[in-house]
Amino acid sequence: MCAIDRSVRIAAALASLALVSVASAGPPLICHPFTVGADAPVLPWAVGDQWHLPHEGYDRANLIADTLRLLSADAPILVRMENMRRATIYAEENPSVAAALLRAVVERATTKPADTRTEALEWFDAGYLVETYRQLGLTYQHGMRPSHGRWTSLVPPELQELDGYALVRKAVALAPEFAAELDFAAALMTREPLTATHLRRAASSAAAGSLLAQNLVYYELR
Repeated sequence: MCAIDRSVRIAAALASLALVSVASAGPPLICHPFTVGADAPVLPWAVGDQWHLPHEGYDRANLIADTLRLLSADAPILVRMENMRRATIYAEENPSVAAALLRAVVERATTKPADTRTEALEWFDAGYLVETYRQLGLTYQHGMRPSHGRWTSLVPPELQELDGYALVRKAVALAPEFAAELDFAAALMTREPLTATHLRRAASSAAAGSLLAQNLVYYELR
């Protein structure tokens, strides 16, 4: 089970990001629910403070359509991150759906949109989702989830070489106005020394009271 301890110091958090002590805090893209605000449009979720709370009444048949709709051009980066975290947990239940969702997100990014801002967000989504899939696998490898047979990657074979971090950096180049939030996302998918570098950049640019600042509290950088 992923442990969420909000009193953890920055050194411990960075160690977990580097996967040195992954068992203590858990892979951050999957084990740490993001603060998005009470009115944010997100996938249905059960009430509670645990990381793994899919809603029993949610119709999984709608997962792909709902996720693509929620990853709209006007959705904030942190809201996108929480929706992809939840989508990954739902998609875990059906690997074929997981593969179809990732293919759809990647295909959307490769079809050049009308404006650079939207293009940046779509490349970010593709990179972030594939790395979230990979970090879900780590929860099994490190015994954080009960084993239901051998873990099978949710990433389809043709997308195994997709580099999520590179796609996030591409998004920054296309839309530097998102750099602070994207630095935060990049920190959660990298190892040292990149992790600390990205976290410091994100913290130095986070506006007081913003979603980014609220989420950086976990790392005691704001």
